[in-house]
Amino acid sequence: MLTVDIDSNSGFCAGVIRAIGNAEKFLQEKKAEGSEDQRLYSLGAIVHNDAELTRLVNQGLVTIDKEDLEEMVDATGEVLLIRAHGEPPQTYETAEALGFKIIDCTCPVVLKLQKRIKETYIRQQEEGKGQIIIFGKIGHAEVLGLIGQTDGTAKVVENIAMLEEAVNNGEIKLDEPTEVFSQTTKSPAEYSRLCTRLEEMMAAYNELSVERFKGRYLLSVHDTICSQVATRHERLSRFALEHDIIVFVSGKASSNGKVLCDLCKSLNIRTYHIDSVSEIKREWFRADDKVGVCGATSTPKWLLEEVAEYILELNKYVPAWEEKFIN
Repeated sequence: MLTVDIDSNSGFCAGVIRAIGNAEKFLQEKKAEGSEDQRLYSLGAIVHNDAELTRLVNQGLVTIDKEDLEEMVDATGEVLLIRAHGEPPQTYETAEALGFKIIDCTCPVVLKLQKRIKETYIRQQEEGKGQIIIFGKIGHAEVLGLIGQTDGTAKVVENIAMLEEAVNNGEIKLDEPTEVFSQTTKSPAEYSRLCTRLEEMMAAYNELSVERFKGRYLLSVHDTICSQVATRHERLSRFALEHDIIVFVSGKASSNGKVLCDLCKSLNIRTYHIDSVSEIKREWFRADDKVGVCGATSTPKWLLEEVAEYILELNKYVPAWEEKFIN
């Protein structure tokens, strides 16, 4: 008999819950006031999930991008929500100059990371030496906000191959004091491997063993991955191994979703990545499968429940040729 479990650790992270909660509160207050102009601008998608975005759009949320912001002339009286990913300092300056009132929903974990990077950058500038490396997805909203704390000077690398390329072309120097930070939603295991490789390259360049190199304090690795995300990696690994098939639910644009889905696929080959129930196929399932439904930090619980119910309903109707596998 087929069964379906929902991962209790999947669903919105605290930062996304806070941002959506603030958006809903503002729009509900506007509605209660009887305002004819019930609108709240969000700079970028508040969550990388089309179903949840549609729900919020129906309440009055309007998503704009950086280009829209730059083309505006006057936004006096309008309200702009900064989502959990955060923004660089220049974005706040632009929005305030246009007349926007800002609701800042930057995740506290991201805010703390921005502050640490800013302080490191200022210190390095005062000392006249040093470089900052950020392990993250190039172009990701959170990463752009982090780079903004360094006046655009931090080097972003997505993987070891990109790190080695940056070293080979001189963008990253092996004889400079180096501080490494990670985007908050990246894989802890990948971050560890990348930092280990950088340490090996720096030690070799300085003609030292790794052990002796550590005593030179030329490399500082900061633990900046969100603890909620790090814990989710550990628990999701167990969840993927405990089930015959994994249905991973998240928007395809979600960076965190890709990382977590890839983690599931590395442990369970029968992992399928979907946006909504419309992508689910009957042929994925076997009569006695133990199905696991899970998602990213941008996946709402209601959508996970909808997917689980759909899978159960879909498998109530078994084709005649499959009956022998059930009986």
